[in-house]
Amino acid sequence: MKIAYALFFTKHVKIAIAGFSDYDLTEDGVHTYFNPTPFSPGFLLLILRLSEHRQVIRYGLCLLSLFLNSCMLRLTLVVASFFEFDESLQQTDPVAVIRNGKEILLQAFNWESHKHDWWRNLNSKVSDIAESGFTSAWLPPPSNSFAPEGYLPQNLYSLDSKYGSESMLKAVLHKMRQHKVRPMADIVINHRIGTTQGHGGRYNRYDGIPLSWDEHAVTSCTGGLGNRSTGDNFDGVPNIDHSQIYVRKDIIGWLRWLRTTVGFQDFRFDFARGYSAKYVKEYIEGAKPVLSVGEYWDSCNYNGHRLDYNQDSHRQRIINWLDGAGQLSTAFDFTTKGILQEAVKGELWRLRDPAGKPPGVMGWWPSRAVTFLDNHDTGSTQAHWPFPANHIMEGYAYILTHPGMPSVFYDHFFDWGKSIHDQIKKLIDIRKRQDIHSRSSIRILEAQSNVYAAIIGEKLCMKIGDGSWCPPGREWTLATSGIRYAVWQK
Repeated sequence: MKIAYALFFTKHVKIAIAGFSDYDLTEDGVHTYFNPTPFSPGFLLLILRLSEHRQVIRYGLCLLSLFLNSCMLRLTLVVASFFEFDESLQQTDPVAVIRNGKEILLQAFNWESHKHDWWRNLNSKVSDIAESGFTSAWLPPPSNSFAPEGYLPQNLYSLDSKYGSESMLKAVLHKMRQHKVRPMADIVINHRIGTTQGHGGRYNRYDGIPLSWDEHAVTSCTGGLGNRSTGDNFDGVPNIDHSQIYVRKDIIGWLRWLRTTVGFQDFRFDFARGYSAKYVKEYIEGAKPVLSVGEYWDSCNYNGHRLDYNQDSHRQRIINWLDGAGQLSTAFDFTTKGILQEAVKGELWRLRDPAGKPPGVMGWWPSRAVTFLDNHDTGSTQAHWPFPANHIMEGYAYILTHPGMPSVFYDHFFDWGKSIHDQIKKLIDIRKRQDIHSRSSIRILEAQSNVYAAIIGEKLCMKIGDGSWCPPGREWTLATSGIRYAVWQK
């Protein structure tokens, strides 16, 4: 088989290169990933599968020609795939950035940020965020809210919040886009606080504000007249009934407004357990964010107070949510967080599953796993499930060198001192220089109680733990090191 690579130049696309570097396959419910070569049957299968999607055809050209040469059949396959990740392409292809796999996310707030003129504060940090290598910055919920943190929204179209004014929000979003950092909106659509009392004397009507729904937009499980919930209840507040067509239409209209008028590019879906993942698929298809990530957080498996070694059922629930969302979104890898924060306490053997892979979502579906150590719920002043503070750099040495899309928490990067800030920045730089991405290969070399070591890709090797360890061979040079971690490169 001869592969003819073609270059095309268009108004929006500078370079088009034949083929894809990687692609997710689903076989018998187990997600695997591979790197198709021009000579593999998988490459042809990939092209045939992609040809079924008009959105891909719109940005790529697939030409098959058969001809006979010297009594032998030669197949010439000309494929051009347009991969300049400009905004126009990303908005028509919700998984373009996921295929790219080079994303590094910053959670750009904590639980107390609403007290500190946040949009103005954040505006002063955009240059540092961009220079440090972050591709996306997750901001707190932007809408008017009954609670100052933003997680009890009421008037979704009002952007004057405790974080600052609408004009200041738009200013920081504009500055982020200028610096090639995509702003991510925190989308809180599981529940909504009403303005007036309705059925049962509850505040489950939305009179006097945009999206003026009545009680039929609220699930019957939470005091409304709508249908039963399609997910888990968020107690104490009216939960939105996403099964209503007009509700979904209104939500899509709001999401499009956030993206096209306000200036957000990425979405984070809060409390994604609260409603069916199929609605997330519909919202992504309707609003076309560049990148989406879902918060599907439930409890890991414990035996008493001790974390079980096997967390397969936990990560499978996240996988199921990803499948339900049409494979259009990523999800926070709560499985990896739960395992990693126990492993660094002298149980690093936890970081290799029975199949020899990483034990979280990262090990099964790395392109959809957003790895992290803490967020505004698990850490910050809430501290519901915090990562051990004295092991924080071991944690970042792990997620910033491994497959998946790593996410860094604001507090660690900006509030824990210059040393932590600079060490994280150095690890991000190494990740980029060594071309580590969400689907990079990984070979775990050691997973003992006091040392974990792995080779990621072809050019990076790392270890964490207080045990001594050096990489095999003389081709490795030390790239960076700190307390209980080291990274080498070729």
